[in-house]
This record gives sequence, C-alpha cells and structure tokens, in this order.
Amino acid sequence: MRTCVPPLVSSSPGTSARPPDAGHTVGATWTEAPCPVLVVDRHGGLVDVNGAARILLPGAVSGDWLHEHVPSWLCDAHRRITDGPRPADAAPLSGPIRERHFEAHPTAAGDGGVVWWLVDDTDRRLAEAALTDAQTRTEILSHVSSTLLSTLNVPRCMEVTASMAAEHLADAAVLVGPAKGWRQSLTYAVRGGPVSQVVQMVDVSGVPGLTEALQGFPPVPARWINPDDIPDWVTPDGFAGPVGSVIVAPLPGHGVPAGALILLRSSTEQSFSEGEEVFARLFAARAGAALSAARLYSEQATVTATLMRELLPPALTSVHGVEYAGGYRAAKDHERVGGDFYDVHPGSDPSQDTLVVLGDVAGKGLDAAVLTGKIRNTLHALLPLTDDHQRVLDLLNGALLSSRHARFVTLVLASVRRRGSRAQLRLTSAGHLPPLIVRADGTVEDVPSHGTLVGALPAVTAHTVRTVLGPGETCLLYTDGITEARGGPLGDEFFGEQRLRRALAECAGLPAEAVVERVQMLAAQWLGAGRHDDMAAVAISVPRSGPLTVLNGRAGVSNRRST
Repeated sequence: MRTCVPPLVSSSPGTSARPPDAGHTVGATWTEAPCPVLVVDRHGGLVDVNGAARILLPGAVSGDWLHEHVPSWLCDAHRRITDGPRPADAAPLSGPIRERHFEAHPTAAGDGGVVWWLVDDTDRRLAEAALTDAQTRTEILSHVSSTLLSTLNVPRCMEVTASMAAEHLADAAVLVGPAKGWRQSLTYAVRGGPVSQVVQMVDVSGVPGLTEALQGFPPVPARWINPDDIPDWVTPDGFAGPVGSVIVAPLPGHGVPAGALILLRSSTEQSFSEGEEVFARLFAARAGAALSAARLYSEQATVTATLMRELLPPALTSVHGVEYAGGYRAAKDHERVGGDFYDVHPGSDPSQDTLVVLGDVAGKGLDAAVLTGKIRNTLHALLPLTDDHQRVLDLLNGALLSSRHARFVTLVLASVRRRGSRAQLRLTSAGHLPPLIVRADGTVEDVPSHGTLVGALPAVTAHTVRTVLGPGETCLLYTDGITEARGGPLGDEFFGEQRLRRALAECAGLPAEAVVERVQMLAAQWLGAGRHDDMAAVAISVPRSGPLTVLNGRAGVSNRRST
C-alpha cells in the first residue's frame, strides 16, 4: 500500500527528490478555477497547482510532495483513492487547512493521478453552527416558557427557574426574589445538583448591579463585574469555584420586578460571551414573566379565599339544645358559591330566639353570591329587630330596592327557642317554598306560611306561622334547586316535592345532620351528571333526649339518644 511519502529516489545533496510523474500535465481548465486545485500523481507528488492553491499553500510548486503542504487528512484521502475506487456512498472529504475548512472533491487524472478541487465551506459551516445555536436557544426558551408557565406556585417556579438556568446557561445560578421585610428569598442551583431555597438577610449591594436589577433597571454588562468582588453568600454549596465569570440579569415582571438572576461560571470554564449574555437576558425575561404571573395568581387566590370565607355557608351545630345542620351545592361543581344561602344567628342565652335564615337569590354564580353576601350582612345588622319578621322583611326590601342590583330574593325566616323538651318555632316565608316538618311518627306536614318576593315590589306581604317541635322531630327549610333537580330514569323529570316528602318520612327521629345528608344524597343520585340549580337545605331538630338543662350558666342537653 502506498503512502504519501517520497519514494527512495537518489538526489543531489541539498535538493528534494522529484516524483517520477512530476512532469505529467492535464487539461488547462482547472488552472483558472476560482477554488484551489491540486494535481497530484499516484505517488503523492504535486504535478501542478493553480493560482488559488498557491495563495492557500504558499511555497507549493510542482515537484513537491503533497504531504509537505497539506494536512494528514487530505494526504490519507489521496492514498485511499489511488489504492482503489472510492465508494459511491462515501462521505464527503473535508477538513481544516490553514485555519479554514475545505471540502475536497477528487477527479481522476491520467496515469492514476488525482485532481483535488478544494472548496472553502468555512462560512457555510459557521452559518450552520450559528443557525443550530439559534435553533437550540429558541428551543430552550420555548421549553423554559412552557415549563415555567405550567406552574402557578411561586416557590416551585423559582426552583425551576434556578435549575434550568444552571443547566442551560451557567455552572450555577442564584435567583434573588423580592425582599420580605429585611430578608431576601434566595434559590440556589448547581448544574446536576439539588436546588435549595432559603430566606435570609444578605447585603445585596455587595454584588455589582444586583441592587439595580432588583429595582428593574437595565443589567450591568458582565465585563464590568469583577468576580473577586462577589460575596460568599452568592456562591452555592457544591460550586466548583473560584468564580470566574458573572452575569446579573433582572427578572422583569408585570409592572413590578420579579427579582434578579445571578449566573456563575468557574474560573476553569470559558467566560460568558456577548451572545451568551444576550441569551441570558432573554431567559430572564421569560422567567420574570412566569414568576410575575405566579405571584399575581397567588395574590389573587389569597384575596379570593379571604372573600370566599365570607360568602361560604357557615358550619352549623347544636345551639341551646336544638340541632342545626345545613348543606349546600352550587349550580356548577367547580364553583363554591352561588345564589342560595343560609345562616344561623344564636340568641345570647337560651331565653332568646335563635334566628335561622334560608334564601334564594335570582340567578347563580359569583354575581348572585355577591348579593347573598350583602343580604346576609343586612340581616345580621337587623338581628335586634327579629322579634318582628315582617319589619325585618320590610327593611330588607327597602334596602334591595334602593341598591343598584336588579335582583330579587325569596326568604324563609325561622325563630327558634327551646322550651323544656320542645322547641317553639315562628316561621315566615317571603315568596319561598313552605318548610316541611317531620313528626316523630314519620308524618310530613307543610307549614302554611306564604308571602311575596323581597326586592321586587314596593311592599312585602308575609304570613308568620307558629309551631312546635317535639323530641325527634325536624323542620326542613330548602330551596327549589332540590325539588326542581332534573334527572331520573329519563333524565328530564323533576325530583319533586312528593319524593322529598317520602324521603323525609324515612328520616323520622334522625339527627339534623343525617336528615340533610339523606336529602342531598337522594337529590344527587336523581341528578346523575345532569345540570342543576343551586341547592341548599337546613334542618332544625329537637334531639330525643331529656329537657334542656343549664350547666355552669350555659345551656345544654343530654347526649343520650333513644334507640
């Protein structure tokens, strides 16, 4: 096998041996080619070179050996071709020559020689590398955005930001969140290592440009930051220091800065380039938007939860020897509030009435829930007047008519007072369904109370009914969402009052909570997956126990129940 080395040909001292085929020539077309062309004989000797080749390879002349002027990759390629035909599917021949990159295209010449056409593809390769780099960075930014925006949890978003920054941008990253009083929220990440979060007091002014970044000002160029000035608190555990290069980038938010990102590279790694610094700012902009969205959601969720606590129905329990239980289901399962509501306002002592209110505002959803909150607050302010249900309804009616809401409400009021083993009730309905009473023997009775809507007419007419509950008896207040629940075998039939009555007849003697649960369960089974209105129910029950007693100045009843 031939190699690109001179054959053993004698020569005079101080002169180079000339290849035996050095005088061979080929057609003149190649001499004017714009790219470098080398004519090489089968022994590896240069037969001729064109003008472009002489510029690329100064000193290369006919009679020299190929290996004296070109890198080994081209010399080896020439040897393989002269040893045998080149496969048709062989990869293009290419490699560096004098800090440029060339593709070498062979053409057969006479007597087994080869004409090498050297095409400079350095610029193409640089363009391809730049395009690949841009595509990679675009993919990273897209991945960053989708990953960060998939979580609205602020601590989790900070962890992901620091981790991805350390993975794609630097050896380590520190996310500095907005100050919490005198302390700073810090999230540390090292490439390939765990992420840690702490809240501690640090001097942010010790990091050049960090104070400005936390205030949302443009970043300080990385070349202005001396790594030796970086304080110890910036360097995370596990970082293979010392610090060699630093970037401080602000995290812009929606009107308020979301923090700042510090990127670190060790002294053994290449310093951040200008392009990497620009990319870091783009990354920080995406991260800042995601963090700002997460913080905004967190703040809104906190406000919503605070307001929701005032709109949600209260938890009910036993008051002055009478059991109270309530149940509520919004029209849409993903909502927690709506137009139905109830409240229980205990008297200050057993000698005073406990006021029970159940209502249904026209409409559903958040708009209706806002009005229920106002009605509940108004009724709470009218508690001193609850001895007269009619007066309470008149005042509430006037308040609704004078408000900007164009909605009305149906109400049922119940004043409850325990007397010995029984409870006395005053029931007033204002456009609402009449309450139902379940006697101890399973009989279900209507309370003949009736009246007009509240908030629709200049005056409210209502009729108050007095009744008594004995041990084991229950009065149920409910909204039409229960009786008008559509479902059943055909999916379009009302649950209806008769089914409700039959269900209540089976609940004779049960505690108030069991009665409400039974009604809710049957209504839900009847509905299936069908649509429904808001549903609410309140049960008022006298336990099957002895008479009311007073213990230590507080009212109570025996916990024993008959079976």
